Amino acid sequence: MKIEIDEEVLSKTTECKKGFSCLSSKTRDICKVRSKLESAGAEMILFCEPNNDKHCDYKKPFGDFCICECPTRKEIYNRYGI
Repeated sequence: MKIEIDEEVLSKTTECKKGFSCLSSKTRDICKVRSKLESAGAEMILFCEPNNDKHCDYKKPFGDFCICECPTRKEIYNRYGI
């Protein structure tokens, strides 16, 4: 599946050290979303299972899971449900 994300969202993802591998069908490096939290006037929060031991500047530990703050990852979830 080809994933397309608006340039505006990509430009907000300034700390990606993985070369946007989440967008490639061959090298898709993406954490699995376990749940999301949305509330009026607040930004959506994704709770994920880390998919590997690689460091990610957008991954924040939260108990057994992590909170993903990556603008591109959030858009992938919003658009494609993955």
